[in-house]
Amino acid sequence: MSDLHSLNPHYRYCPLCGNTLGLKLLKAGEPKRPTCGTCGYVVYFDPKVAVGTIIRSNSGDIALVRRSIQPGYGKWVFPGGYVDRGEEPVTAARREALEEACLEINIEGLINIYSYPAVIPIIIVYASTVSGGALKAGDESLEAQWFSVDNLPWDELAFRSTTEALQDHLRGILHSLVR
Repeated sequence: MSDLHSLNPHYRYCPLCGNTLGLKLLKAGEPKRPTCGTCGYVVYFDPKVAVGTIIRSNSGDIALVRRSIQPGYGKWVFPGGYVDRGEEPVTAARREALEEACLEINIEGLINIYSYPAVIPIIIVYASTVSGGALKAGDESLEAQWFSVDNLPWDELAFRSTTEALQDHLRGILHSLVR
């Protein structure tokens, strides 16, 4: 875990006073953290939050998009992306579905939350159905396509979370959204 908190070239100087950061053990059992020796400011590298949405058509097919950006260029994923600061995850999921697949959706429930060692984003994946629009490639997508459950491109999926969320969804895992 300490490698996730080690100094990187983008965080060599304190954002408050401009002096050099060094690694310091603040609490036993935790990794050393970038800390300013002058003013004491501590840099915490928090995870990013991303959302994804497995979108089902009325016939039960699943919408996937082929990525036009790295990581995972040319691979298939369900629509998703980062949650903006102050944005609710379900709002981000709707926005990403519209941006990447040109689909308006109804969120049906939470499939799961995925987190992996040495991977920065935490991925929240929802199940949804189409409420409007027509599936086509949008921002960050080379193409968009409906896949039957029997014809999913398992060997061409971009991320571990994509594979695991699709598997969980197909097993019928769905957690209620508490609001």
